[in-house]
Amino acid sequence: VQLQASGGGLVQAGGSLRLACVAYGPSYNPNAAAYFRQAPGREREFVGGIFWSSAKTYYADSVKGRFTISRDNPKNTAYLQMDNLKPEDTALYYCAIAWGRPIATISDSAQYNIWGRGTQVTVSS
Repeated sequence: VQLQASGGGLVQAGGSLRLACVAYGPSYNPNAAAYFRQAPGREREFVGGIFWSSAKTYYADSVKGRFTISRDNPKNTAYLQMDNLKPEDTALYYCAIAWGRPIATISDSAQYNIWGRGTQVTVSS
């Protein structure tokens, strides 16, 4: 399984972007999908995650109420809708899935075994 990420770009503060993460492979049945981000000079951090079967979602406090993660089963795609963007949201965003393994802590990057390439999100003030 491979992931293809898209949707990053440059936006003004208060604007919106939607990231998409499409999975390609012979079979696709992840346990969870998540987005992480990494800003220059900072560690990678959890943004939001979704359990694939139940669609239950979790978010970092910093994005709660502004970002929405969702999934589309037929399209093998996870989305991150980002609204009311702030300059501090500027980072390289990564999508990841936990495939073929159970996941206990959705915010723990070590539990994800397949990662997409980062997509840059830049928010200007």
